[in-house]
Amino acid sequence: MAILSTSRRPAPSAIAVIAAASVALGGLLASGFASAQATVPASASAPRAAHADSSFMKNAAESSFAEIDAGNLALQKGSGAEVKSFAQKMVDDHKKADAELQALAASKGVKLPTEATMVAKGKTKLLEKRDGTGFDHAYAENQVSAHKDAVKLFEKAAKDAKDADVKAWAAKTLPTLQHHLQEAQALEAGTKAADKKK
Repeated sequence: MAILSTSRRPAPSAIAVIAAASVALGGLLASGFASAQATVPASASAPRAAHADSSFMKNAAESSFAEIDAGNLALQKGSGAEVKSFAQKMVDDHKKADAELQALAASKGVKLPTEATMVAKGKTKLLEKRDGTGFDHAYAENQVSAHKDAVKLFEKAAKDAKDADVKAWAAKTLPTLQHHLQEAQALEAGTKAADKKK
C-alpha cells in the first residue's frame, strides 16, 4: 500500500506543475496580445501620408514661406504701388494657404518645415541688394519664376496625389496660384518698362 501511494504521488504534482505552466504561459500570451492591441490604435490614429504626398506638402510649405518672405520684403522696399499691392496679396493668400496646409498635414501625421529653403532665402538676400525700380523688376521676375514652379508642383499633386484630401486641397489651391502667375507676369512686364525708363 505504501509503495502504491508513493508511486501515485508524482502524478498529482506533475499535473499541478503543468497547470501552473499553462496559467503562466496563458498570462504571457494574454499580456502580449493586450500590448499588441494597445499599439494598434496609436499608429492608426494618425494615418501616414504616402511619401510623394508628404514631399508635396513639405515643398508646398517651403514655397509659401518663400512667398511670404519675398512679399514682406517688397512691402518694405517696393517703390511702385502695384508692387506693394501685389506683395500684400501674396502675403495674405499664402498665409491663408499655409494655415490650411498645416491643418491638413497634422491630420496626415506629416511634420512640415518652418521656413523657406536655403535657395529661396538666397534669392531673397539678392533682392535685398536692389532698390527702386530695379528692386520692383527683380521682385516681379522672382515671382514669375516662383509661381511657375508652384503651379507645376500643384498640378502634379492635383493629378497624382494618392490621398484624396491632399489631392482635393491641391486642386482647390491651384487656380489661385495660376492667377498669381498671371498677375506676376503682368507685373513683370510693367516693372521692366519702368526700370528701362530710369
